Order: sequence, then structure tokens, then C-alpha cells
Amino acid sequence: MRRLVVGSQGFASRFRRAGAGEVEATIRRLSAVQLDSISAVDRAHRLTLSARVGAFDEDVTPRLLREGRVFEYWAHEAWLLPIELWPHFRLVMEGKGHWGAHDRALREHGELVGPVLERIRNEGPLGSRDFEGTGGGGMWNWKPAKMILEALWDCGTLVIAGRRSFQRRYELAERVIPKHLLEAPTPSDAETLRTFALLAVGARGALTEAAIREHWRLRGGRARLHPHLLALVGEGRLREVAVEDGGQPFYVLPGAELDGAPAPPTLVCPFDNFVWDRSLLERLFGFRHVIEVYKREHEREYGYYVLPLLAGDRVLRVRKFTAEPGVRGNVGAKLERAAARLARTLGLERAELA
Repeated sequence: MRRLVVGSQGFASRFRRAGAGEVEATIRRLSAVQLDSISAVDRAHRLTLSARVGAFDEDVTPRLLREGRVFEYWAHEAWLLPIELWPHFRLVMEGKGHWGAHDRALREHGELVGPVLERIRNEGPLGSRDFEGTGGGGMWNWKPAKMILEALWDCGTLVIAGRRSFQRRYELAERVIPKHLLEAPTPSDAETLRTFALLAVGARGALTEAAIREHWRLRGGRARLHPHLLALVGEGRLREVAVEDGGQPFYVLPGAELDGAPAPPTLVCPFDNFVWDRSLLERLFGFRHVIEVYKREHEREYGYYVLPLLAGDRVLRVRKFTAEPGVRGNVGAKLERAAARLARTLGLERAELA
């Protein structure tokens, strides 16, 4: 099972370069790629994608967003998503999105909706800095215009058409999302849940029911998803596999082989699809990945931004450098290879290991 999960990630075995088409295809294959503002090494989505496709120009993902080839929305977190999934998120958008704060913004600052949309209609994509106003201080105390921009994005009126210094640039959805997707009928809840289950399992090789829900942060718990998994198994579109540890069974695609080639040494982004489901990661690999970004410096055991080293089908902790028990072979050499490849991907001259 572990080999199947690792092999499904598609990690690159050597340094290479990629264009927009390869990046778009990889987002589609992964089903979603998480975004994060931290840039201690590079942005999360760039680390996740470059581990699979190699180095690519910084303008690639903004261009894919501008051209309506992918879109940014809330899935597990804020993610890059394949454009064909747009209709499947319409139920959430039409239900006024994800956040109560956005509903409140539209109630309390509704008079700004018209002027904000009019400026974007006349001037093209704009960021919150292009609008006047101030917030109350603090990370989430946004100025009213920013609240309205986020609310209109959450409900699908606006989309993200790229970023400037990682700050979102908002554009009218009708000018970015392909017309056939804007006009497509809204899928039923059953159709969306089955689509999401198949995409998650296909992207990650093998998942438990809880992990499928976590992949998309699906609401409604087991009662909402389980009947659809049973139906997919009954139709032969998923296969349920029991495991020796007696825990929840895994779901795999019908033709999946419970094996696979070992992965090349790879330094994995802490927000990579491969590692962000901590419970699943620990069950499969016996590895506990800890994110200490939000701890104070003296409280950190491993470091501010830790990239686990994946070698073969084992995950290693990266501190200064501490290998998991039982790992065989020259682990230090594997770390050097992975770090050197990451350095080249980021355009650096070399990697220095502590």
C-alpha cells in the first residue's frame, strides 16, 4: 500500500524544466495543489509542483489563472484546481461560500459591491491595495473593500487572475472562466461527491474514507459520503482493500497494483498533498510530521519550515539531519542529491547542509 501511495505521486527522478502545459497537467493529476503565503524556501505550490515537473517560470501559474486553465478556490485549503471542477464548486458558491465573515461583510458593506465590480469591469484585475480604506489592525482585520473582494470571490462572482507579491488580483468570473463551464448545469451533490472521491483516490493512490473527506474537507461526515463509496465499489469504479493493521480499509482504483517503484530522493514541501494528512501519513509510514511555523523559536524542536526527505518508500525527518530508525543505505548521500536538485529548481548555486 505504501509503495502504491508513493508511486502515485509522480515525483521527478532528476532535475528538469517544465512549461505551462506540464504544470497544468500536474495540477489536474493531483486534483488540487495547496497555496500558502510562507516563502522560507519557495511558495508551497511551487515546491509541490516542481518536485514533480521540475523548474518552471514564476509567471506560469499566474498565466494559467488568467487564461482560465486552472482556478483558485477553497478545497482542503486555498488551492489551485483544474478548471473543469468549477461547476462542482457552484453549490458552495451559491450557498454564499465558506465563511460567515463574508456573509457579514456583504451585509455590513453591501454599498461597496457595485463600485468594486464597476472598477474591475473598467480597469481589469485589481488587488485590495488598489482600493482605499483601512482595517482595524491585525492579520484578519481587513479594510471593507478587501472584505468585499474576498466575499465576491468566495461566492464565485470574482475569480483570482494571478497575484502581485503573492496578493490576489481579482477579476470578473465571466471574463476568465470558460463560457461552457459558467453555463454548465450544476451537478447534483451525489455526482460531485463521487467525482471528488474518484479524483482523490486517483491522485493519491489509496485513501481511507476519512482521508477522502479530508482531501476536500467535505462536510456532513460519514453519513454523507459513505453511500456513494459503496455505490462506486458496487459499480466497479473503486475497490475496497482491507489492511493487516485492522484499521479503516483503503479505497483504490480498480486496476491499481498494490506495489510500485520506489520514489527518488525528494525533499517534500510541508504543504504537499503527500504529507498534509498527518493521521494517514503516520499510519502508512510511522512518521509524524510536525509543522512548527507558528511556534516561538525556542519551542521548536525541528525548525521553522521543515521539508521531510522521501527516499524510496520511507519518509525521513529533516532536522539538522535525523534519519528514521531502520533506514538502510547511504542516507546522507540521498539527502545531498535531493537538496541539490531542489537548489537547482529554485535557481540557487548550491545547497549547504548543516
